[in-house]
Amino acid sequence: MSKKDALFNYCLRLGDNSLILSQRLSEWCGHAPILEEDLALTNIALDLIGQAREFLTYAGDIEGKGRTEDTLAYHRDAKDFRNLLLVEQPNGNFAHTTVRQFFFSAYAFHLYSALKASKDENIGAFAAKSLKEVTYHLRHSSEWMLRLGDGTEESRKHILTAIDDLWMYTGELFENSELDEALINEGIAVDASVLHELWNETVQGIFHRINLPLPQEGYMLKGGIKGVHTEHLGHLLAEMQFLPRAYPDAKW
Repeated sequence: MSKKDALFNYCLRLGDNSLILSQRLSEWCGHAPILEEDLALTNIALDLIGQAREFLTYAGDIEGKGRTEDTLAYHRDAKDFRNLLLVEQPNGNFAHTTVRQFFFSAYAFHLYSALKASKDENIGAFAAKSLKEVTYHLRHSSEWMLRLGDGTEESRKHILTAIDDLWMYTGELFENSELDEALINEGIAVDASVLHELWNETVQGIFHRINLPLPQEGYMLKGGIKGVHTEHLGHLLAEMQFLPRAYPDAKW
């Protein structure tokens, strides 16, 4: 596999993570528990779609086959997506959405902090811009973790259930693709495994404040970065991609 293919795949994964999570969060528009949170989740979704556009456009440029951000977003099948399994999980209740966002935002914060120094100028610039947004995403989700985890007996029960349900998807956050080694050696990509300790510290800091231990390491579900997804991605794409696939020649 060439460096060009590896770089394309890496940018695709970064873009897909933001794209799929943005789609999930946009499902809350008009349905969040309070108006302020309805606006907050929608704005976070918009931040993520902006990140997706940057990385998918760059991925298309690297590939050099004429595929645009729209082509990559709307005209690929589920097996061609490289997003993490975590971001495709259904919203569930508000606690599930909060935990999913917290886990991913803590990961994205440390990832983009490291990618700012990427030897690829475009990736470095995208990471620096995204970091400003992700810092807010992490703060916002952390505050809700504290409110729900240290709130009522009912809210704490829902947070505990959400953590139990989603923890199995966090192991993939720190897995490298077989294509990444050359990019890591050249200082272009980040070795995802080195982010694990930083992520643990961030998560443990919030868990400590709500008197929760980190769950024990157990079986982790993986495969998203290789194109092996849960059934949820197919359902998400069926909705997200319907219009451009139904009218492929439409101009907007």
